[in-house]
Amino acid sequence: MKVAITGANSSVGKNLLVRLSKEEDITIVAGVRNEKVIPELPKNPAIKPTIINYDDIKSLEKALDGADIVIHLAGILIETKHSNYANANIAATAAIVDAAKKSDVKSIIFISVVGASPESRNAYFRSKGVAEKLVLSSGLGARILRTPILFGPNAAGSQAIIGMISSGQAKLLGGGHYQMRPLDIDDLSEALTILCSTSIQDQVTYELVGPESAPYRDIIEMTAQVMGKTIAFGNVPILLAKFGAAITSILKGGGITPTVIDVITQDEIVKTNADSALGITLTPMKRTLEKMTSLGD
Repeated sequence: MKVAITGANSSVGKNLLVRLSKEEDITIVAGVRNEKVIPELPKNPAIKPTIINYDDIKSLEKALDGADIVIHLAGILIETKHSNYANANIAATAAIVDAAKKSDVKSIIFISVVGASPESRNAYFRSKGVAEKLVLSSGLGARILRTPILFGPNAAGSQAIIGMISSGQAKLLGGGHYQMRPLDIDDLSEALTILCSTSIQDQVTYELVGPESAPYRDIIEMTAQVMGKTIAFGNVPILLAKFGAAITSILKGGGITPTVIDVITQDEIVKTNADSALGITLTPMKRTLEKMTSLGD
């Protein structure tokens, strides 16, 4: 089996490369945009680092040549002067779908986000929803996996929490009372590995979240307990944060915006969790917190 992965240098990508490389008779195309990040990728004979350019359809076709399945991980939450939702989330997905069809790839898996909808008033959620539609209408066998915040040793969400705990204080948007269902990054990799081993011919959207829901503040407090530390909490009013973010992002040409704040503070709610449908056993939150702080290894 040959699997092509975009965004292979992300925390999810690296974790997935390690998991997939344990499978027998597999070749993994690890797609990255910059050769400077190649040394960061896991080392395994099955992993073939490949430079991809979403603006060059021929290079994408070459990268996907012979692949049985594509896992599209690449995308952004925070826009910059050089990358926005239109090109990084929508146009890049369109390019991958086009190249996959021209390269006779049979199926595609797209990692999306809980809350994605092409009709969303939030620009980020809307871009992911539009990208989902591109995948589902491609004619390829397709699986959409909508995920929440991801926790793992190198995941951005985990590093943010550990950083706050290490500083001894956490100033949280709205007091951190929004509900989260963090997913262990290892559970996501396991789900993707299972999907790669199945025949995907139709189009299905899944929502895969962690087994437990808790306010963000409580999750930070639980993590502090795991680390044997204490933390003081402060409240940042959401409207005030949005006002400041609007001004700062305009001056910087990107960064944290009111859109990003809305994403961060939205409750992570799903109708049906896909763990049973995908055949995986979710890691309990406490165990995930132990792993991400390197105290449970």
